[in-house]
Amino acid sequence: MSDKNRKADLAEILRIADKTARIKSIETEMGTPSFWQEHQKAAKLTQELKHLQDFVAKFELAESDAELEKLEEEVFFSGEHDDSSAFVAVHSGSGGVEAQDWAEVLLRMYTRYGERADYRVSLLDQQDGEEAGIKSATLLIEGFRAYGKLKAENGVHRLVRISPFDADKSRHTSFALVEVVPEVEGGKEIEVKPDEVRIDVYRAGGHGGQGVNTTDSAVRITHISTNIVVTCQNERSQLQNKLQALKILQGKLQLLDDEKRRISNQNLKGEPVLASWGNQIRSYVLQPYQMVKDLRSGYETSGVDDVLDGRLENILEANIKHFANLKKG
Repeated sequence: MSDKNRKADLAEILRIADKTARIKSIETEMGTPSFWQEHQKAAKLTQELKHLQDFVAKFELAESDAELEKLEEEVFFSGEHDDSSAFVAVHSGSGGVEAQDWAEVLLRMYTRYGERADYRVSLLDQQDGEEAGIKSATLLIEGFRAYGKLKAENGVHRLVRISPFDADKSRHTSFALVEVVPEVEGGKEIEVKPDEVRIDVYRAGGHGGQGVNTTDSAVRITHISTNIVVTCQNERSQLQNKLQALKILQGKLQLLDDEKRRISNQNLKGEPVLASWGNQIRSYVLQPYQMVKDLRSGYETSGVDDVLDGRLENILEANIKHFANLKKG
């Protein structure tokens, strides 16, 4: 195949025409007087515009096989929700205070990543451990393609270290589950009917804004048929917490629906599931040596401190390349 034909085929695969049309649409919207009135929406669209302009320019200038191959990684972001903001939930596994401390370390890691990537990071819910750490917490990471970049973080994260909570200084293995869910917007939300959920309110605790522990503002929503439970407590009012919890629920139901369609289209057997405890994706070893290893891409680094401080770019890039290659077949 000639370079010219390859580039034409790649333009179709990467939807260059659609991207060019999207650039024009955003530029037109930015020219309206009301554009900057919704600051968060404007910031996200500005991020999207810059990405699209940079990508199309790189495509137009690309000539070598290496340049075109690098651009092919964009197919990893072909999912319907990949350009969306993301909810990132961290749940401690069994192991008491050691596992709860590990969950808090991961929470900080994703918070630092979001801040480094110029996303807006908000803590929506946090259930503290009795002695230290957290039982669970949920972040909203707002910005263009936050979900697409973080979706491969779904799964179990394993830590090996000398426990700071063990007087014998013995080595412990701890686990935490990370769930990444898209913020579904633009009229695509799955409808959640009142009779499909049970809504409980309770007194917020842990970290939060003014009024925490004084009003029943925290919200827990249980989706009855799937038994999915989501909570939110860090918004200022019960109504705001309810709306955020519903958004998280809609995102989880959307992922289940997507997985159900994938199983049906590929004639596979099995029930669609979200991130599960059986799905270990990465190991973080602090003792007797230092290493982070991703079990999908095979990427590993001895720079554990950098990773835990939110410098996830190399790990995410390795997984993007790994899954893009799987998609190309």
